Amino acid sequence: MPIKVAMIGAGSIGFTRKLMQDILTVPELEDTHFAFTDINKRNLDMMACIAARDIQANKKPAKITATLNRRKALEGADFVFSVIRAGGLEAFKTDIDIPLKYGVDQCVGDTLCAGGIMYAQRSIPQLLAFCRDIREVANRNALFMNYSNPMAMNTWACNTYGGVKTIGLCHGVHGAWEQIAEVLGIPMHELDVLCAGINHQTWFISVKHKGVELTGKLLAAFEKHPVFSQTEKVRIDILRRFGYYSTESNGHLSEYVPWYRKRPNEIKKWIKLGNWIDGETGGYLRVCTEGRNWFETEFPRWKKDPAPEYTPENRSSEHGSYIIEALTTGRIYRGFFNVINNGVISNLPSDCVIEAPGYVDGNGLNMPVVGDLPLACAATCNASIQVQRMAMEAAVHGDVTLLKQAMLHDPLVATVCNPPEIWQMTDAMLVAQAQWLPQYKREILRARKRLDLGPNLGIRKTKGAARVKVKTIAQIRQDNKKQGKK
Repeated sequence: MPIKVAMIGAGSIGFTRKLMQDILTVPELEDTHFAFTDINKRNLDMMACIAARDIQANKKPAKITATLNRRKALEGADFVFSVIRAGGLEAFKTDIDIPLKYGVDQCVGDTLCAGGIMYAQRSIPQLLAFCRDIREVANRNALFMNYSNPMAMNTWACNTYGGVKTIGLCHGVHGAWEQIAEVLGIPMHELDVLCAGINHQTWFISVKHKGVELTGKLLAAFEKHPVFSQTEKVRIDILRRFGYYSTESNGHLSEYVPWYRKRPNEIKKWIKLGNWIDGETGGYLRVCTEGRNWFETEFPRWKKDPAPEYTPENRSSEHGSYIIEALTTGRIYRGFFNVINNGVISNLPSDCVIEAPGYVDGNGLNMPVVGDLPLACAATCNASIQVQRMAMEAAVHGDVTLLKQAMLHDPLVATVCNPPEIWQMTDAMLVAQAQWLPQYKREILRARKRLDLGPNLGIRKTKGAARVKVKTIAQIRQDNKKQGKK
């Protein structure tokens, strides 16, 4: 019997198209039924059209159905992916712009800090609704694989309150592993790494080559690298002070800790403009906006482009297809997964969501015990975990006090803002995002009254210390033409 894979948020061309391609490179999965669902009919129809064309061009027997009815898509599903962005770019913009008025300058704002905390308030109710539908209409023991940020909070909520076994998936470890291989001049497949922590704050606590420990050589290797020495200044500084390299990009990492984005005049010292991921203000919002505009205007041409070839060498490193392959064929897959800790990392809370190495085969997922993280790494993770815990519980219960306490304890927000500013900033974000926060309906009315009473504390008139303008479609076309891209 063919398996059924449901994709929620399937209008996202990046994840949906690639995950489908990866799955269909596995011979045993060529007849998979893909059920696409989204709340945006236009994007869903475009994605389904491209996907159907790709399948036909590769002569695969796979089947695609697309529907706005989520429960219909989930009926009988064996595996479910979530790639949603709750509130879309409209809400995301407020995650970046409102905190700026209070001095909080974020690069990404989707995992921690003010933006990540509010993103969880929008995402978690949606994910719990998905879990309810999975319990009711999907196949028994269906596996829910979440790609949506904030990864740890979302996965934590689904496992604790959703009643569905949920794994969070992220490619951060793989990307950092590639960097380490490059600076050491050793092929990636020859390096044996042990990387553990929490999502976007995962630490390479061991890097070995042919049994020789190389962790102590990483600092010198990164410092002399011509590119990374300029683009990864935050990560290298933490490597210098902690002794361990962290998985996430310079821009991501800079907003999870209190040290690098606290003073506007110092931010440019720690980042590099040119690539959003290196730390620019609102960098991810900019690139997402450009990508969405490009997707909508270039879709007719993409239909005419040659379809990607479904071959093993074109399979990506995303974990999702390998997990499905391992569970359905029994082949062993080693990856890095976001799961409830349950003692895997002994000096992090047992109930939190950790990211650590695991193994999947026909018997399921096995997570070996890592033990203790180095103390500085654990301290940094624990600070984030307590914010995640409060923010997750606030999202589930619509608890505005707990939400504000999460903001109060966030490392960067607490460094930049005083308590009255934090309380008011949270009220402002609640009011701006009211349409996506049904669990706060009554509290939003109170927040609006408090804002009307003033005084206004969000008085900074700035677009950020390192903002880059969103490119127009014409500018993107011109850039691609210069780079020889279609």
